[in-house]
Amino acid sequence: MNYAVLFPGQGAQYVGMGADLFESASELLVERADEILGWSLKDMCLVGSEEALTRTEHAQPALYALAYALWQDFSAAMGNRQPSAAGGHSLGEYTALTAAGALSFENGLRLVAERGLAMAAAADLEPSAMAALLGADPDLAEGIAANRRSAGGRLWVANLNAPGQVVVAGGEADIDWVVEQSREFGVRRAVKLNVAGAFHTPFMAPAAEQLSDSIADVEFSEPRFDVYGNVTAAPLGANLGQGLVDQLTSPVRFAESLANMSDAGVEVFVHVGPGDVTAGMARRSAPDREVLVVNDQESLEAAVQRLAI
Repeated sequence: MNYAVLFPGQGAQYVGMGADLFESASELLVERADEILGWSLKDMCLVGSEEALTRTEHAQPALYALAYALWQDFSAAMGNRQPSAAGGHSLGEYTALTAAGALSFENGLRLVAERGLAMAAAADLEPSAMAALLGADPDLAEGIAANRRSAGGRLWVANLNAPGQVVVAGGEADIDWVVEQSREFGVRRAVKLNVAGAFHTPFMAPAAEQLSDSIADVEFSEPRFDVYGNVTAAPLGANLGQGLVDQLTSPVRFAESLANMSDAGVEVFVHVGPGDVTAGMARRSAPDREVLVVNDQESLEAAVQRLAI
């Protein structure tokens, strides 16, 4: 069965995630990760506060590490039946590249940790925010953002998650404006998101510059299977690192990535990691494809059995 794996991005975190993974006392999570991060991943995930775990610099490394640990267990259980493709939502692109062997776990975690710090610092420079436009298509969202920019505002399309689910980002005043005015533009509902800043827009240019220097020092290998990039919605080419840099200031074209994977022959999408956010996006973006979730040992075993058919 031709399948693709999907890895979640920031927003999927919750206190208590990964409890079964930590119970196995994986060296990957309880020793190597802590050494790189300088703080206890286990404590942050299991006994930390929701406020602390939600912080960009904590949420991103935690999600990367737990999703990759789940991938290791899932991949081992699948044996020779490896995926034909992978994709990750924003942060999840790092997990996808690591799963495909393009990045080592250690280098990926270092980059993700720096990414989180850099994005948090960029968000602190000035007030910015994000909002989900429910019921909006990409053209409508882009038109709203372009009109706001032509009037002197700063508003961009940041995430194309699934049909009817588009996220815009920009200055805090611009987001407040779009939430208040959304119905006038034909948007069913606009919801301000609980995030630190305007990710995937020019507001993140300082973070992209900082991350670019770090990525330049990292060695990438050729992926063992196609990894669809957020910026291009297509398999990443030779310059993998540049795609990760561009991602910070460019829209996440996840719905298009899912549709393109489906067109390339993917029959089943498997969400691997905490929560099930990318599974929901896959169901809406590729409604004729089967979607599985691997977020604990029980669901892992069920997915392996289903894919063995």
